[in-house]
Amino acid sequence: MEQLSAQDASFLYFETPKTPMHIGSIMIYDPSTVPGSGKHGFKDILRTIEKRLHLARSFRQKLVHVPFNLDHPYWIEDRDFDLEFHVRHIRLPEPGDWRQLCIQAARLQSRPLDLTKPLWEFTVVEGLDGIPGLPQGCYAIISKVHHACIDGVSGVDLIEALHDLEPDPVEAPPSRPWVGETEPNPVELMVRAQLHNFTQPFRFAEAMVKSVPALGKVGQGFMERRFDNLNLQPPATRFNRSVSAHRVVEGRAFDLKEVRAIKNCCDGATVNDVVLTIIGGALRAYLEAKLELPDTSVIAMAPVSVRSESEQGALGNRVAAMTVTLGTDIDDPLQRLEAVHHVAAQSKAMTNAVGAKLMTDYSQFIPSTTAALATRLYTEYGLADRFNLPFNCVVTNVPGPQIPLYFGGARLVQHFGLGVVYDGMGLMFPVYSYCGRIMITITACREMVPDPEFFMDCLQSSYEALRMACDLPDPAGSSDAGEG
Repeated sequence: MEQLSAQDASFLYFETPKTPMHIGSIMIYDPSTVPGSGKHGFKDILRTIEKRLHLARSFRQKLVHVPFNLDHPYWIEDRDFDLEFHVRHIRLPEPGDWRQLCIQAARLQSRPLDLTKPLWEFTVVEGLDGIPGLPQGCYAIISKVHHACIDGVSGVDLIEALHDLEPDPVEAPPSRPWVGETEPNPVELMVRAQLHNFTQPFRFAEAMVKSVPALGKVGQGFMERRFDNLNLQPPATRFNRSVSAHRVVEGRAFDLKEVRAIKNCCDGATVNDVVLTIIGGALRAYLEAKLELPDTSVIAMAPVSVRSESEQGALGNRVAAMTVTLGTDIDDPLQRLEAVHHVAAQSKAMTNAVGAKLMTDYSQFIPSTTAALATRLYTEYGLADRFNLPFNCVVTNVPGPQIPLYFGGARLVQHFGLGVVYDGMGLMFPVYSYCGRIMITITACREMVPDPEFFMDCLQSSYEALRMACDLPDPAGSSDAGEG
């Protein structure tokens, strides 16, 4: 039995019927690489997952709540785990194109997970032969995993648990048989809660001591004018009000080499700066078309992993956050890249001065009853329509492996991320790189982005404008949706 951290539990408290707090992905596979048969049926997929269950604890862990929310919940091994409940199977009707797949992913993202069972679902989707650039016979797995279980980095660890570096690997059996756990007695959980709350003041004092040098570094940074551009005030946009229960999903893949070439056009810029600039250009074009472009720049929140070396491979959330400008107030793409890089560099410096891990430490001292009540009141009273969050959208960039991965012998062709939206923040950009491609996806409230294909056209145009500004050659097929 293992207790959720305050950060993990916060995603449970934010869960409502219209704001399910799971993240996920669209993973597309080519079964022609499966040794021998060149096929990978649904039963084969079930067997492949079953062999890998021991490699990630989230697969068979479920929640146990402390009575009256006196403390954060616990994970236990589910004695009644049923693999076939978590893995489903559908087929797209003809023609089976990219837009159909995105619509199906959006519908699945809109539906909450069953919180009484392990918090994940995989839906196998066949009938993708209408997607240009994919080998015939490909299938997709649309995954849903609750954010209480994983963040972006641990999500990659979960993906790695399912995949191999070659089509026919040597199996790694579990070191010991798996055994489910009996649910703990409510009285036991209440006693644990009292002990935990008794030690809170001592942990708070420890965090305060760590804060003193961090505050000194921040003060010195302001005196030296190193953080002058961090007074970021997000404008009001269509993305920042209460969300509906419906989602849209879309995505494009770009050549990672080209993105790296673009970053070299701005001294010191990073791949992440380029991604932010492309997104900024897309938002500028989209909001301008709606006659809603604000005078000041749209602000994004970018999660920062605070996972230590000893925590690599551990599930759960280990993230802090920094805010960055997207340069939507700047028309010239290269000037936008320079502005984004400048502010992002300052934001990173301030995060480093504070200590990203320290930024998350104080969340553990908010009582669970207070956290649950506050999130419920935020939703029920529509506070998202009255008060702005300190950012307009979220951009999370997770680097993936640059070598092919295989699932039961089937080659992973493309990997698009899926995110969460909630009241006050109706637009998220999961970004994932894999095998020489970088995939930018949107997950949004359907009422805020009713035309996701047009938004992707804006994203494509923003990318092309940045390429032209950097005077890069124009290869055929520089971007795509679902191409291998």
